[in-house]
Amino acid sequence: MTAEFTVRPAHQGAPGLAHGGVLASALDETLGSLNWLLRTIAVTGRLETDFVRPVPVDTVLYLEAEVTAVAGRKIYSTATGRIGAPDGPVAVRADALFVEVKVDHFIDNGRPEEIRAAMNDPDQVRRTRAFEVNP
Repeated sequence: MTAEFTVRPAHQGAPGLAHGGVLASALDETLGSLNWLLRTIAVTGRLETDFVRPVPVDTVLYLEAEVTAVAGRKIYSTATGRIGAPDGPVAVRADALFVEVKVDHFIDNGRPEEIRAAMNDPDQVRRTRAFEVNP
């Protein structure tokens, strides 16, 4: 999977540079999207991030992620973020472990009003129902 993330001034940590937490979030979102492609509901169990070089504000970060292994409920994946182009210099890397969960995980642990709002969204309901029938 590939994605692009533009670092805006609101994403700044140190003056003129992206905040590391924002970069980690962009990687986590990209890695998490792989689970949708697998048609699996999963949550982040571990995210290990390496910050290789600073990412300036107003830079486009090109993200690439892939699943490296699946073992039972565990999904292992990796991602890189490159500055300026898909073949640009690597700025950030991440390895992740996602753990497959049932929809009840969100019902049992989420906020009831947000769950009700999500269940009133036809697209969300359709995605949730599709996942419930997966082996």
